[in-house]
Amino acid sequence: MTFGEKLFKIRKEKGLSQEALAEKLNTSRQAISKWENGQGYPETEKLLMIGNIFEVSMDYLLKDSVEMNSEKADGYYVSKEMAEGYLIHAPEIAKRVALGISLLILCFVPFLVFKQDPAIYTFLIIIIAMLGIVMLVSAGVKEEAKYEILRKEILLLDENYLKELTTRYENLKKKYAFVMGVGICFIIAGALALLLERKDIALGVLVPYFPVFTVFIAVGAYILFRTTMVLEAYKLLVKNEEYVNRLGFKLKKKVHKKVDEI
Repeated sequence: MTFGEKLFKIRKEKGLSQEALAEKLNTSRQAISKWENGQGYPETEKLLMIGNIFEVSMDYLLKDSVEMNSEKADGYYVSKEMAEGYLIHAPEIAKRVALGISLLILCFVPFLVFKQDPAIYTFLIIIIAMLGIVMLVSAGVKEEAKYEILRKEILLLDENYLKELTTRYENLKKKYAFVMGVGICFIIAGALALLLERKDIALGVLVPYFPVFTVFIAVGAYILFRTTMVLEAYKLLVKNEEYVNRLGFKLKKKVHKKVDEI
């Protein structure tokens, strides 16, 4: 079969109209029609996207003698549009997670401030904890399903775009180094003060300032979680080989394979 015949066949098997496929490929229905009628080929990026959509290899699409195989050993091709969308989306998720964790840490503040009034500090702890949980849950809800595959497959990116992305990642690491340092300092300052009192070294001098030190820890946690998660999003794309070699990735891969077999 020719490329056009194969595209027509797998599109029909998938139940997609020409308009629906054109929308997924960010092209026109007329372009799909021309390809299926043998009046041309899509550009390389579109070919790779077609392979991802229909879970077929490039060999199957381009070579007449190759049979369809849904196992794509080469990996999942990530278009520039998808990668940029993911990198725009990641900071919003990072902000919600970081804020949720910080609020859970801040739950201790009402107890430290209103020790003598259980009714007040209990009420405030519940409110702050609920806000923290809501932020964490909203981060999970807002996570877009289309980006889940990025954490499940070996990723392929255009070489020129990967170089550009690597430069941005390195610049971002330098920019965030100072910010992360500030976050670590906040956490150390807060934790050290609490530790000194726990060991009876400060002799109660720092006790009135426990709420402030708890806020220090919460602020530091917010900074660290937010910056780390943004950098991890870049690292997933730029250092994908390191990511897929992690034990956690390999275990998840095996679990997904077993689930698919059931």
